Amino acid sequence: MGLFSFLKRKNDTAEMRDWPPPESRLRGEPSRRRDEPSRLRDEPSRLRDEPSRLRDEPSRLDTEAERERQREIARATAAKIDEIELEFAADMFDDEPAWGSAARRPANGAVHPEHDLPDQAAAPASAPAVDESAILYANGQAGAAEQLLRASLPTLGHAERLPWWMLFDLYQADGREDAFESVAIDYASHFETSPPAWKPLPAALDTTRAHAGLATAETFGPMLDATVAPRLERVLEATAPLVRLDFGRVTAIDADGAACLLAALQDLRRQQTGGRELVLAGADTLLATLRPMLVIGQRGASPAPWLLLLELLLLTHREKQFEEAAMDYCVTYEVSPPSFEAPLHVSTAAPAPGHGDRFMLPALVSGADGSLLAAIDAYAEGRETLVLDCSRLARIDYAGAGSLLARLDAHAAAGRAVELRELNHLVAALLRLLGAGDGVRLYPHRY
Repeated sequence: MGLFSFLKRKNDTAEMRDWPPPESRLRGEPSRRRDEPSRLRDEPSRLRDEPSRLRDEPSRLDTEAERERQREIARATAAKIDEIELEFAADMFDDEPAWGSAARRPANGAVHPEHDLPDQAAAPASAPAVDESAILYANGQAGAAEQLLRASLPTLGHAERLPWWMLFDLYQADGREDAFESVAIDYASHFETSPPAWKPLPAALDTTRAHAGLATAETFGPMLDATVAPRLERVLEATAPLVRLDFGRVTAIDADGAACLLAALQDLRRQQTGGRELVLAGADTLLATLRPMLVIGQRGASPAPWLLLLELLLLTHREKQFEEAAMDYCVTYEVSPPSFEAPLHVSTAAPAPGHGDRFMLPALVSGADGSLLAAIDAYAEGRETLVLDCSRLARIDYAGAGSLLARLDAHAAAGRAVELRELNHLVAALLRLLGAGDGVRLYPHRY
């Protein structure tokens, strides 16, 4: 989370209209941002309100050159803030331990490959509200779990972040964005940090489509160009019901690479009608790489990066940002803006730090699921490390947790390393309560 994200929440609509910055403006006239901030935020854009007139009145773009110049200055300053934000995040927040762990990253940011792991799940020394709410949620009593967690915020939540994180996960699993945003504002104010972003679990409890198994996976980077086409073709031709694309290492992308990836993502979205699911890892990294490439009003540039940005915002369920970027695209190319149609079976995850192959757990694990346990056994054959990806896992009931841990403990006893990654904090608390030991390492996702 960025240091300044919470401070920018009230103005995020205006700032989305004002990116990306042309680098040539960063040093030229940044002080103009301070002179006219209210006018840049509040001045209504008739080009945005009346996109249908763009073809009939092309001269309006020329007559408003001065205002566009001011907007470019504003974008430049906003980009500088983002750059500073990233630097502060690396120094101040990235080394924050999960659930009280004392593990830290080196101060210089260097991470040795064998230490490129998130912190394991831990718990406050005395937190009955955590254990009780985890059990209630596992038993399908989300309302009771929510009440218990909210009641614990003035006491346990005064110093510990865990009950807040469990509430965030509960709301995202249930699709309750308003409740999530309300608690996020209180969280940011109490801990003086940026609030977490809303990332719902799409169709989390739709058990009829809860696929599990080894995903078709591809990791990209550092450069996305036309050479990625054969790899994307292999992904499209694969028959696995799950596809995981990891963009966490991407640092640059050109127009040809954007066009190839755009076509592949659109094909994968169409394949979802047949039951295929998509997991995007490191989507925020790819978005951050794309945004500086886009200049409003620069019609000579390829539209592929713009369209890829819109596709990523759609796939990650960011409707507000999608609509604002769509209007910028409309202004730039004088075309009708695309519409937002959120996909049902796409989820996001953190980039994989090491092992490429992951076994994807379904949205819901209920009871002693023999087919799931058998699939895990088949995945374990010939592997020394088992990585179970829990980025789509919304809930696991008490019986399912017990049978899963028993099977994973057996694999650990056979000398295999077992890791559960991207756990939500409710599930992690339940597994810890049931005695997940050193042989089964729990890595909850981070806020």
